[in-house]
Amino acid sequence: MHSAGLYKNPHSIRSCSSHQAIRKADRLVKVFAALFRQTTLLLAAFAFAGCSARTTGAPESQSLTPANAAAIGQSARTFMRTVAHDVTQEGPLAWLKFFDTGPGFFMAVNGQLAFPNAAAAKQGTQSFAQTINRMELTWGDLRVDPLTTELSMVAASWREIQVDKAGHRIEEAGYFTALAEYRDGNWRFRDAHWSAPISPPPAR
Repeated sequence: MHSAGLYKNPHSIRSCSSHQAIRKADRLVKVFAALFRQTTLLLAAFAFAGCSARTTGAPESQSLTPANAAAIGQSARTFMRTVAHDVTQEGPLAWLKFFDTGPGFFMAVNGQLAFPNAAAAKQGTQSFAQTINRMELTWGDLRVDPLTTELSMVAASWREIQVDKAGHRIEEAGYFTALAEYRDGNWRFRDAHWSAPISPPPAR
């Protein structure tokens, strides 16, 4: 009975079949669209992860080899010996050859900022040089820690003898640390810190 009734109206059969097909096609389109969005997001995530891995790994790929570190360390040691030699031979003004002239330079002494920039270091060194007749600088226990092909930490105990214009002799000692940068064929101090033992206050 039901089959007979349907066959009596063939347009109903075609109409029902068309609506079902449209609904199925619509569902398939939505499913494919969702899958496409998920796939796109996954691909984007993988691409980002790959870029991040390459970026993170970049410094490692540029890390120093033992041979490079040894060569840079030797070069920095030679630089430090040159500093001591030239300061001893030429006096305080020799320091100006070894201070970086960029805006990042600074120098601290015993935990206090002595020169906030290169201009202050130049002015202070020139003023100090006018009071000194002779000086002698020596390093001891020199340590060098190469960081990159252009940067190296340097540290050493130091002893300095100063003779002022009046002939007074002052002898000081302490510890020196600095960041040295190799640029344009020369090493220079980007920053430095001098420290000297402070005498304890007198007992009361």
